[in-house]
Amino acid sequence: MTEELLFLDRADVLECAAEVDVCQVVADALVRHARGAATLPAEGHLSWTNEAGAHCRSLAVLGALEGDDGPPVRGVKLINAATCNPVHGRERAAGIGVLFDHHTARPLVIAEAGWLSAARTAAYTMVSLRHLGPPAWDALTLVGCGTLARTHLELLGGSFAQTRTVHLYDADVRRTAALAEWTAHHLPELRIVQHADARTAVRAAPVVVTATTTDRGYLPAAWLGPGTFVAHVSLADLLPDALLTAQALYVDDVDLVADNPRRILGALMREGRVTARSPGPVGGRGIDGTLGQVLAGDVAAVRPTTGHVVSNPFGMAVLDVALLHAVHEVAVARKTGRTLRLS
Repeated sequence: MTEELLFLDRADVLECAAEVDVCQVVADALVRHARGAATLPAEGHLSWTNEAGAHCRSLAVLGALEGDDGPPVRGVKLINAATCNPVHGRERAAGIGVLFDHHTARPLVIAEAGWLSAARTAAYTMVSLRHLGPPAWDALTLVGCGTLARTHLELLGGSFAQTRTVHLYDADVRRTAALAEWTAHHLPELRIVQHADARTAVRAAPVVVTATTTDRGYLPAAWLGPGTFVAHVSLADLLPDALLTAQALYVDDVDLVADNPRRILGALMREGRVTARSPGPVGGRGIDGTLGQVLAGDVAAVRPTTGHVVSNPFGMAVLDVALLHAVHEVAVARKTGRTLRLS
């Protein structure tokens, strides 16, 4: 019997994703997760150092969505990264996503996953802002000016048309300048302000998105004024006090946080300074809930007023799988992509 699957390169993915409400797909998957209709096996993680001394890693993450709120969807994302890639003109991370056929378990589609991964992260931020962000805001700060930051800007206009100003900072001033130039060309309605230091950039707007590759914290609570929302979508930008003193703290999956001490919030849970539920220990705090629980109405949404609110997603494969499923449906309807024969 002939074995075939559909292949979608990045151009195919972008063409099909243009017909998908990325934020709605992510929101729906978060609700299904909150209702117990998601499966998240343990993450596969492999790391090494290449001949240039750069850190490299490979992540293999599986996910499944079940239940009555949508079709069963199962798949895997393999996403690899090297810290030296941007220096050579490559995106830091790249990979593939695969969906599995519900009946045969065969691979159904294989797609370029770098953009999908960035898009689901940016969509998570947009959904977080809708429900947990400041009541009124028109300026945003991006700390880190690579692919992930650009993807946030791509989704920003469709989600928050009131945004007037974007503040940019990156440790590499060339990346800051490059993103400013890209924004001026593609989103001319936005006023761009480039900053020479992270502190000034963070204090310039009530919405802060960290999108760096650092593994050392640098952002203290003192930089975050009352009414600030922080989307901590990278690894370790926040110092412990920024998390411990937050007015509210939300994640995507509590178990993912607890199982990953490589990230600052996971380390704080391992130390017992952050607990799975609020209120937390004396001198620490608890996690107020997941974004999915907020969307499902199971947990109260707290917006920043007297303090700062932190959204700290670790990245759930079910969001990648759900987004690839939506893109695949469009590809099939449009007859986009190439058929690969396996046997």
